[in-house]
Amino acid sequence: YFPLFRFPHRSGLRPHLYFPATTATMVSLLYILVVAASLLSSCLSFQTAQTRTSSISRQQPTPLFSKDEMSNVDEYRNGVTEFLSNFMQRTPEEAGEDVDSLGGIDFSAPKVAKMSLERLAATLDAELYEKEWFVTGNVNPIYFDDNFQFQDPDVKLTGIEDYARGVKKLFSQDSRAQIISCVVNTTTPNTITVTWRLSGGVNIGPGLDIKPYICYTDFTVDENSGLVVFQEDRFDIPGWDILLSALFPFLIGKVTAPPAPEVEPRVVTIPAEEKKLFGMF
Repeated sequence: YFPLFRFPHRSGLRPHLYFPATTATMVSLLYILVVAASLLSSCLSFQTAQTRTSSISRQQPTPLFSKDEMSNVDEYRNGVTEFLSNFMQRTPEEAGEDVDSLGGIDFSAPKVAKMSLERLAATLDAELYEKEWFVTGNVNPIYFDDNFQFQDPDVKLTGIEDYARGVKKLFSQDSRAQIISCVVNTTTPNTITVTWRLSGGVNIGPGLDIKPYICYTDFTVDENSGLVVFQEDRFDIPGWDILLSALFPFLIGKVTAPPAPEVEPRVVTIPAEEKKLFGMF
């Protein structure tokens, strides 16, 4: 029980009142408060913008965040993510600036020749350890099928370029995807599993810090082409924990799980054939 009111137990005064509040109840109440505060903030921002604009012209104000300008998400898998997507910060490209933050990537580059799962796992391990493209978007498209699909507990989308631009837009520049391991999955056929630690922040509203947590990425590799056709991300903590920890950091380690431990540095090697072919590292 969570004490809502507490009075001294004296004659003429009301006794202690208690409000039954399980963790689930607290989470629900906090979520309602978050949604209400976000809606209020959005309305106030729009009202202020409309008032300022009306004194200059009769045109309607342009919202700071537009859902039409989001990355090409096929499906939002939960309502919270869909709601928060309305408050994603614009990229320089969306703001009309003549710049492409991923302009150095050739998304039409020829695909890599088929190799064994073990060699592909070692190659992806070295590339990911160096580039951390799970948060930077600095992918190497040669390993991915043209019809590549991505899915995590929040969204589904198609295409490696849309994926790269999506994560580039979502995560702040100080975010890290520290690779712990990248190995052939011994229980699921044609699958490479990456274990990594996510930290940093997301570009939602003024910006939110991320409590470090562990992610698991499963790459499904086509048996014939040897290319990655599907990626699914899983997290070691539930979505409500991630959200509450970002919005209310003082709950970390109390209501929510503690941060994931630091990742120890390791020596990563790449197969000699791939290093020679692609001029890597």
